[in-house]
Amino acid sequence: MSSHKKVLLAAPRGYCAGVDRAVETVERALEKYGTPVYVRKEIVHNRYVVDTLAERGAIFVDETFEVPAGSHLVFSAHGVSPAVHAEAEKLSLKTLDASCPLVTKVHNEVKRFARDGYHILFIGHQGHEEVEGTTGEAPEVTHLVDGVAGVDALPEFLADEDKLMWLSQTTLSVDETMEIVTLLHQKYPQLQDPPSDDICYATQNRQVAVKKISEAADLVIVVGSQNSSNSKRLVEVALQSGAKASYLVDYAHQIDPAWFEGVTTIGVSSGASVPEILVTGVLELLAQHGFDEVEEVRTAAEKITFALPRDLRPPRA
Repeated sequence: MSSHKKVLLAAPRGYCAGVDRAVETVERALEKYGTPVYVRKEIVHNRYVVDTLAERGAIFVDETFEVPAGSHLVFSAHGVSPAVHAEAEKLSLKTLDASCPLVTKVHNEVKRFARDGYHILFIGHQGHEEVEGTTGEAPEVTHLVDGVAGVDALPEFLADEDKLMWLSQTTLSVDETMEIVTLLHQKYPQLQDPPSDDICYATQNRQVAVKKISEAADLVIVVGSQNSSNSKRLVEVALQSGAKASYLVDYAHQIDPAWFEGVTTIGVSSGASVPEILVTGVLELLAQHGFDEVEEVRTAAEKITFALPRDLRPPRA
């Protein structure tokens, strides 16, 4: 075995267009309106990003009713249900919606298929903010399928429904989702596929890049927070794709040097809500342990950007 130590750095990694838009929405709102600007839930699932915005004057709350009437409130990138919009209206809150446009697309699909008389089998993780917001668009006809086990837990009457459609959370593992879809099709031959894929381009691209580096890496370190769905999926993908070990860390100091025992190639990636400064910190720590040769492995180029909410766009020249 070669003792030559190297790092395979996955690309794309880190911020996606939706996260970029959400974080900039809070930053611009603070510049335009001053403090306080309230944010419902974590704007994106990343500890460092939330702490940095809090230092600049953003106030994070769990529920809309915690916000003083008439204040500015930003909805997180994960989207919110109609009930949350209604609550904000009742409090005369000036809302800025930082929902990722790809999440909004799934909300619109739920509304459309519910209106057309479908029952919707929604693949996603129980309790995740995106799932709560999306299923809240039509709770009476939306049935959550959480993992493979969720297929058996669906209500019996669905077998007799003619109009069944599956949709999914945007940040799932592509492979696991397709495994669940296969099981759903076996159980419900009448089940229809949505017109387009719901798992977002950035989630898919980061998974493909991690698969690539995991074929050659002994250990894969994913930078991301424990409550970040897309980051946790990257760890799973790494383990399924050949890495002997994979860990999720928020910061470089959480890395245990014992992980490097017998390791010559380390893969590094980061979730879609992770700023590059945190990846740089990990690479610096790895260099201190002799992993100072870094090879970037790129599997896709991303050029997508999303416009800010209308109230925050710069005036046209």
